[in-house]
Amino acid sequence: MKKARYIRVSTSTQNTIRQTIKQHSDEIVFIDVISGAIPFKQRPEASKLTQAIEAGTINYITVEAIDRLGRNTFDIQSTIEYLNTKNVVLKVDNLGIESLVNGKPNLTFKMITDVLANVAMMEREASKERQKQGIAIAVAQGKYKGRVKGSSASDDEVLNKYKQTVKAINQHPDLSYRKIASISSVSLATVQKVIKILNKE
Repeated sequence: MKKARYIRVSTSTQNTIRQTIKQHSDEIVFIDVISGAIPFKQRPEASKLTQAIEAGTINYITVEAIDRLGRNTFDIQSTIEYLNTKNVVLKVDNLGIESLVNGKPNLTFKMITDVLANVAMMEREASKERQKQGIAIAVAQGKYKGRVKGSSASDDEVLNKYKQTVKAINQHPDLSYRKIASISSVSLATVQKVIKILNKE
């Protein structure tokens, strides 16, 4: 059996050194450059990690913090539950605790991670609310050029609608916006919109 380390950052420009500094030589590293709004199993590298788990080659995973799994309480809890059913130990570095103890769910781990999962979701909602407030102020001042309130899709809806664009951005971070627009069959403006949303996380 092998150990794995899962890392998620939101943009390719973010420095991953802080998350990889504790990496050990016996770990297989999976790094997703993707928004935390994307469900765990829909992320390219997380999907590969899941395949390794299903193949029985991974039984121990380390993450720096619980919000690396996601920004949605249900998704985080579902991922942890999945790992438990596969008898895969999840260690969260900044907590210093593991999900399983002697093959059984660690109740302390569950209690703490449930709270932190809710905090992560609240932080995301607060960020979205601040954005709405900023737009409202801009509209009042006649500076906002976007759609009026109530007519625009939420960030999650946009990411869900343009899954292929998100995939292209994550798989080809070095390509130009125009090239990404071409290979995912969307407009340049759409690519810029998706990247702007991904950069929020």
